[in-house]
Amino acid sequence: MPGDPRIRYETRHEGTIAVVSLSRERYRNALSQQLMTELESAFDEAEADDAVRVIILRGDGPVFSAGHDLGSPDAIESRALTGGESMGHRYPRTRAMDVDPHLRFRNIPKPTIAMIHGHCIYAAWMLASSMDVIFAAEDAQFLATNFAYFSVPWDVGARRAKHLLFDDRFLTAREAMECGFVQDVFPPDRLEAETMAYAERVAAKDPFQLRMIKHSVHQMQEMQGFTAHIMSSYSDRMVRAANTDAPITQEQSEPGKRRLYTSVERARANR
Repeated sequence: MPGDPRIRYETRHEGTIAVVSLSRERYRNALSQQLMTELESAFDEAEADDAVRVIILRGDGPVFSAGHDLGSPDAIESRALTGGESMGHRYPRTRAMDVDPHLRFRNIPKPTIAMIHGHCIYAAWMLASSMDVIFAAEDAQFLATNFAYFSVPWDVGARRAKHLLFDDRFLTAREAMECGFVQDVFPPDRLEAETMAYAERVAAKDPFQLRMIKHSVHQMQEMQGFTAHIMSSYSDRMVRAANTDAPITQEQSEPGKRRLYTSVERARANR
């Protein structure tokens, strides 16, 4: 995707592995509405390419992603276009950004891998969660959320999800692996090589068998109510957002000002 300022797309290993990079290093790869639209296009391109067997998602710069975009020019532009909208308009718009893309990424039939280094906060957790496999560098730090695409109980189990969210603190890469969210942890200088080696092994397998494995696992989760839970949790979140006494959200923050979510501030203090 030449000239794209927010996403880089390339193929490796004779075209069998697509590497999609979040490329907003100046803003710590914050996930703006514009970036999410371009990210969907990149995944569409990888899915449509019959040569691509595996998709890797990564971030440029020192972090995978700082999560929600609360104050970059992208975010200010989005707020200017949507300020003062009714809940009836906000509901489908935020669903189109915070829920539908993650379900789309999750349900792409090809194997997907998230390669995490540095921070992986809130919306970045949601994005990583929508991948099939997660590898992390030893320096990675994760902060879970109950916003929008609320996958955390499925990522780590119900009881551990409550324990984690009650405490509201960053997880180290090792802790995230112990929870089951991350599948393997590597030294930072080995993360890319180890991720690529795994992707090459997977890409060498029969794509039909890979597709059926993924379908079977997802069918099991659907029988347990995965998508129904995601949509119900999103509706609950929107009810909370409609409450004028609720903690500040992206839509409620002042134009032109950057603001951390209150719980991110607490998580920093709890490290």
